[in-house]
Amino acid sequence: MLGKHGGEIIQGIAITINMGGKKSDFDATVGIHPSAAEEFVTMR
Repeated sequence: MLGKHGGEIIQGIAITINMGGKKSDFDATVGIHPSAAEEFVTMR
């Protein structure tokens, strides 16, 4: 993730992964639209 707010987006993902979050947890999340962060919950 690159960009002006990339650090904040990655921080949220890092917390989830450190807590044992899985791809299925991201899949079950509704992304905030419009934002670049929503791409992490729509990865296929």
